[in-house]
Amino acid sequence: MKFTVIGYWGAYPEKESATSCYVLENNGSTIVMDLGSGALSRLFQYYRLEDIDAVVLSHFHHDHVADLGSLQYALLVQQHLNETNTKIPIYASKDNPKDFHRLTHNGTVGKAYQEGHDLTIGSVHFSFLKTKHPKPCYAMRITDGEKTIVYTADTSFFPELIDFTKDADLLVAETSFYKGMDGKKAGHMTSEEVGKLAEKANVKELWLTHLPHFGDHEQLYNETKEQFEGTIQLAKEGLSFST
Repeated sequence: MKFTVIGYWGAYPEKESATSCYVLENNGSTIVMDLGSGALSRLFQYYRLEDIDAVVLSHFHHDHVADLGSLQYALLVQQHLNETNTKIPIYASKDNPKDFHRLTHNGTVGKAYQEGHDLTIGSVHFSFLKTKHPKPCYAMRITDGEKTIVYTADTSFFPELIDFTKDADLLVAETSFYKGMDGKKAGHMTSEEVGKLAEKANVKELWLTHLPHFGDHEQLYNETKEQFEGTIQLAKEGLSFST
């Protein structure tokens, strides 16, 4: 199982980068997790359109789904050129039916997942936990039966995250705010909260993502390190984890 960062910014992308987007590969399957602003262009630095087998979305905020329309148009063009007739499944919650309806297009089809029900794509299994965020959002726990990766998506801290994250080999956690700030109203976590989550959940490695456009990211790292003794990395394009 291989997990690669494509986009890691919160809110909007900086120059030549993207907001939330990750790729999971396992046994020949390539799964895109979130497809934020600028993500499709950056994705094409590493993968071809025809490599994508599925997309899984955490929620419908723009910095996680902005490039879905571009993906759908890319597939439409390829269909007109007779280069593909594939429909890519896009998995998401149906909490907002209007958003979910837009997932089905010429080259894509929306498919619903639910909290409490596992989703299997190829040989990878997803489970979901609804997070604390202004728009319905779901954290993902992913396993191939041997190793486990947890992606918090967007959320403020809440105790259930600890059990959901327990003993993960890799925790990819949104870290939108610095120690001492209040992220609850916005539905985001601080560096201190992320570090405590990783420590209490006994994860092996922690990546900080959904990074802010202010302050010094090394400060985020150091504040997290105060709480978690394991390996920590700041997310960046191309960063990968292989099992």
